[in-house]
Amino acid sequence: MNIKQLKAFKEVMITGSVSKAASNLFRTQPAVSAQLTSLENEIGMALFERREGRLYPVPEAKYLLCEAVEILEKIERLEDNLTRVRKLETGKINVIAMLSPSIFFLPKLISEFVKDREGVDVSLLSQSSFQAQQLISAQRYDVGIIDYMTESSSPLLNHDRLDYCCLCAVSVNDPLAKKSYITAEDLNGRPLAMLSETHMIHTQMKQIFNDKKLSLNVRFETQYFLPQLSFVENGLACALIDPITVASYQENCITHSRVVFLPFKPDITFSISIVTPAHRSLSLLASMFVGTLKKSLQELQ
Repeated sequence: MNIKQLKAFKEVMITGSVSKAASNLFRTQPAVSAQLTSLENEIGMALFERREGRLYPVPEAKYLLCEAVEILEKIERLEDNLTRVRKLETGKINVIAMLSPSIFFLPKLISEFVKDREGVDVSLLSQSSFQAQQLISAQRYDVGIIDYMTESSSPLLNHDRLDYCCLCAVSVNDPLAKKSYITAEDLNGRPLAMLSETHMIHTQMKQIFNDKKLSLNVRFETQYFLPQLSFVENGLACALIDPITVASYQENCITHSRVVFLPFKPDITFSISIVTPAHRSLSLLASMFVGTLKKSLQELQ
């Protein structure tokens, strides 16, 4: 039996008339009668007694009606859900990222993405870059933001690299705040807040200071960028901050007026990777979100 047969049967049972059923289904009476006959032939029993040009359902027809209604309702729900999926109105997106973009940037982006999509759920997990890489490699998340990694380091991931020039954060009361840009010479011997010694930014700064024979004074060392700005606010240090954190800080922290962000010369590059699973296809919804994410991160460049 097929859907057209069940729809014709249901309509005849409800209306009690082939002509009314045909009208409701926008079909001809012969077409509806043919569907009923073919249904009876397939199941091997009569569903109606035909007397004086009218159809009278047999008891078995009432049983079939209950089953048909349930089946057709399920199909209708399925069609509706698939339409919503196709229109990107329902589904779930699993996102994982290192801490900095997870605090403000991603929640804001996700909020804008789902505000007109009530049926869309999002999971956002903050982890270290290494842990995020492992979980994406296990094909468990749709997209991740991590510190830059070479494509050869994991064949289980698709990579998109983005490079940013870091800005130098100084206290608004610091004389350096009046400059148009900051140089390594300006920070010679001055207390700095920096990421750990193994991070690419720390490595670049150390190389620049060594080449120029300057004194690199790392007073505060943190795992993430955002805590460094507290030291800057209090005039205790300067810091090199990535544009993602800068934008998040300026938009969301009420103390942002206490910090000035200036270009740093020579450039200190902060690189990230947008990663997606290489062996699991993304849903249409997740693919659209990844595109939105990439565009937003590119705008910060």
